[in-house]
Amino acid sequence: MRELPINIRLDAGSSKTLYEQIYEYIREEIRKGSLLQNERLPSARFLSDYLQVSRTTVDMAYGQLVAEGYLTAKPKKGYFVGDVKELYDTGVEVRHEKPEHDEVKKPPAWRFDFSPTAIDMSCFPYATWKKITKNILVDARSSMFALGEPQGDMELRRTICRYLHGSRGVNCEPEQIIVGAGNDFLLLLLEKILGRHIHVAMENPTYIRAYRIFRSFAYPISLIPMDERGICVDRLTLSGAQLAYVMPSHQYPTGVSMPIGRRMELLQWAAEGQDRYLIEDDYDSEFRYKGKPLPSLQASDRQGRVIYIGTFSKAIAPAIRVSYMVLPYPLLERYRRECGFFSSTVSRIDQTILNEFIRDGYFERYLNKMRKLYRTKHDLLLDELKELEEDFSVSGENAGLHVLLTDKRGRTEEQLEHAAAVAEVKVYGLEAFRMEGTTEKGDLATMILGYGGLSPEEITEGIGILKKVWR
Repeated sequence: MRELPINIRLDAGSSKTLYEQIYEYIREEIRKGSLLQNERLPSARFLSDYLQVSRTTVDMAYGQLVAEGYLTAKPKKGYFVGDVKELYDTGVEVRHEKPEHDEVKKPPAWRFDFSPTAIDMSCFPYATWKKITKNILVDARSSMFALGEPQGDMELRRTICRYLHGSRGVNCEPEQIIVGAGNDFLLLLLEKILGRHIHVAMENPTYIRAYRIFRSFAYPISLIPMDERGICVDRLTLSGAQLAYVMPSHQYPTGVSMPIGRRMELLQWAAEGQDRYLIEDDYDSEFRYKGKPLPSLQASDRQGRVIYIGTFSKAIAPAIRVSYMVLPYPLLERYRRECGFFSSTVSRIDQTILNEFIRDGYFERYLNKMRKLYRTKHDLLLDELKELEEDFSVSGENAGLHVLLTDKRGRTEEQLEHAAAVAEVKVYGLEAFRMEGTTEKGDLATMILGYGGLSPEEITEGIGILKKVWR
């Protein structure tokens, strides 16, 4: 093992946390090319001893670097520099080989990007948000600038508790809720609660970021196939996993909504094993356009086996980095015993603003407006896709912010992506969400089309182009 050129000078008085200082130092060493691809880093234990900091501090720094792709974690082997050649700052001009096709595969700017993660910010109530912020700062007391409770301010947790019970059927008390700056932080915190070497199972295809985060923990991961009802519980049972990460209401990226029968099978799986838990990521559950919203999996949990995670980033704005986790009582006790010393990662001012935004009804009104807007786009997209019904089957509709098109003519995802890219339209293949090369020979090419970030005019024009290049 080559030792790091350890010139880290940790500053306890800095506005940046110790883990941020370690993270930024290693990141810059990789970017400069001082640390090369596949080079092994010191173990977390060695580095924590050398720097005289806690093991948790180093684990968080390494975990963030893995989540961002700078490092890869290999179980029982350690941490290694990832493939980030494009980030090296060498000052040397890099010449790239000409693409296989004559046309440019990836234009510098897409005319239309059907991203499944983009949202529409045109209706955001900026004036209301500014008014709440101004009033809070005018009336602010010195207590608001104190550190606050580690789990998040109690007023916000009470508000979230009422919101979750009314909208998602979640059964919890404010004391079970932990507020954090994004799902990434909550999953990092959960790793400290659950401990090391937990065998986790994930749906396949799945949410890539969560997969990378679990990999950063060096957790053994079993990828479980899905059918039209969601994750296959019989395969989950055979995997020997202790933890299963699922998205029952609207699975990302397949759009599958898990029926009650499969949910009961999952809960039964969790109840039959000691220390088995389900992580329910309630991804974009606010947006459903047909029938009533599906209740959460946690609403049916009677054994305290569901860890519920949600976020306001999708429903309000990506910059609102406020997520929440509902812990079952056995894990809540473990959290308080093992991790209660962690400070809240969300500013108290931001917590107060969000609390008033939800409590005073602004959030509900904004959500209703966005449901109406997204439903209009959803219906328009499906109308525009009718001319492609001979070539594609449509799935994943009636919820969320994207649909899936499965090719009937035997073409590959690469061919479909390339044809769209030549016309400067960005689309996304489902294969990218299948982890570890698990695509099988019989799998049909499936494209993901998001519509949240496009205007109705852009949807019409973008689909018009795809009709020409895909027929």
